[in-house]
This record gives sequence, C-alpha cells and structure tokens, in this order.
Amino acid sequence: MDGFRGISSHKGGQMNRAFPLGLLLLGLVGLPLLHSQERDRRTPLTEMTATDRYHGEDGGLYGDGQNRPPTAHLKAFAIESAKIQPLGSTGQQESAGKIVLLSISMSNATQEFSVFKRLADADAAKAPTVVIVDGAQGGQAMAEWVDPKARPWEVANQRLKSFGVTPEQVQVVWIKLANKGPRGLLEQHGKKLQRDTQAVIQNAKARFPNLRLAFLSSRIYGGYATNALNPEPFAYESAFAARWLIKEQIQGEIALNFDAKKGAVKAPLLLWGPYLWADGTTPRKSDGLVWKREDLANDGTHPSTSGREKVAHLLLDFFKTDPLSKSWFTGEKR
Repeated sequence: MDGFRGISSHKGGQMNRAFPLGLLLLGLVGLPLLHSQERDRRTPLTEMTATDRYHGEDGGLYGDGQNRPPTAHLKAFAIESAKIQPLGSTGQQESAGKIVLLSISMSNATQEFSVFKRLADADAAKAPTVVIVDGAQGGQAMAEWVDPKARPWEVANQRLKSFGVTPEQVQVVWIKLANKGPRGLLEQHGKKLQRDTQAVIQNAKARFPNLRLAFLSSRIYGGYATNALNPEPFAYESAFAARWLIKEQIQGEIALNFDAKKGAVKAPLLLWGPYLWADGTTPRKSDGLVWKREDLANDGTHPSTSGREKVAHLLLDFFKTDPLSKSWFTGEKR
C-alpha cells in the first residue's frame, strides 16, 4: 500500500479503503506539527525578523527585528557613557585614575574573559586607563550571585584588589547569562534566569556605586553537550532572558531604573554585548561564526582553547569598534 496503512469506511454495504491513514493524520494534526517545528527552529536572534516567532518571541536583540537600541535608549547611553571618566580609588574624577571593566558570571565566562583580557591588554587600541578584571568564577552562575552577601562577590572584590583597583572604580560590567541545570520551557527557566540576573544587576549597582553600563551576553552553542549542565535549547534561549531585561528597562521598569531623575537608581544602563550563539556548523550570515565540535571541551558545554579564543576575539572586536563601547574603551573622543 505504498507505505501507508489505510482506514476503512462503510459505504453501500461495502468496506472501502477511503483515505490513507498518513494523509488523514496530516490533515488532522499537520498544521500544529508544522507550527511546533517552526517555533522550535533555532535561528540566531540577530537573524530573526519582526515577523519571525520562536515560542511567541520575535527577532532582533532589542525586539521587533532590531539589533540596535531604540533612539531613546541610545540617547540615554550617550548620557551615561559621557559620565565614564578615569576615577581615583575613592571614586573621584582623576586624570591618573582608572576605568574598570569587570566580568560577572560562571566558568564559561571566566575561561573566555581571561583570554579576552590577555588579548586586550596587549592591544594598543585599549586605553591605558582601562583596567580589565575577570570577576567571573567557575561554578558561579547567575543563581549563585543572587545573594548580595554570597561568596562570589567577595572573590570579585579580592580580584579587584589584586589589580590595585577598587569597587568605586568599576564603571562597566560584562555579564554572561546562564544557570546550572535549567529545566522546563522558556517561560519557566527563562523567567527564572531573568529574575536571577536582575538581582545580580541590582547587587552590582549597590556594590559598585559608579557603575554606568552593563553589557549582557547569552550562551554559546550547546548542541554538543553531553550532560544537563546547560545544553540546547537552554543555551539558545538564554538570549531571551537578556532581551526581556533590556526591554523592561527601556519600558521604565522601576526595579531597573538607571536615571536619578526618575527615582532611586537600581541598575546601570543595560545593553547587549556581543551575541555569541550560532547554530553549530551553520555559518551566521552576519559574520560566518560557527561552533565546531572541537570548539567545545569534552563535555560539549565549556569552550575549548579554540572556543575561548573565538569568544575573546568577539569581545575584543565589540569593545574596540562598537559605538556602544569604543569611546571609553579606546579613549577616542566622542
């Protein structure tokens, strides 16, 4: 029967083979199945349009298919960025002071950011006033930073001290969003990641009073993972938690207020840092980024040497050339 098992119907006293079962099932459930496949198809957020949908979410880092901040947020960035100046140890403006860029996150982030620091410190484009400190730590994902008295914050302070800088000199942070062993649908694990990261952002602002900018990045590709630490689709979906936070700040969420004119300041200005996800060996349209198996360690989750180099170069390129960062990172005049 050409690969189909038919179903019988009774007509005129005879049993007729009316419809192939496969065609009937396609008619009954084909559209929902196609819809499910469409919503689960993972495309880089930067390549999704305003009409594309993934579990109800449209495309673009900032939503509505846009990969640049809306005009009002760009104006706010210009104001906050202009406040970034070399500061002395107690936070006073000082020509011989420092601008500290600190990372906050887990093992992947410290592995990647430490390579970025090495590359950036050797790059003549980096302003000598910029001090890069890797505050990210193994095993310390967003949930572990939620308690403002948690050990990761103390370790970060110790690392600042080791580089001869203070919490008052921290003006920019890079936060990579992830939690260990996420479960459930995007609405479940994504919202938890959003809540945890919001707490981390608020803690950072409380600890670093001169913090002006926070650049957010989501995970690299997790399709080679051999354990449940942070595989797909969770790695891909971490981007939506970052976007929700930024969009809520743009919409005036009080808990993420960065403007003293609008009330108590609870957070720095939030912006996207480099977007790190690509669909395995399928090249990203914008830059050809791919994630090969050899770019990940044995567990398929942590970056290998080549993976760390990829992220480090993406970070360096972003901070050197992106209009959202290059002015203070390179010392270029605005």
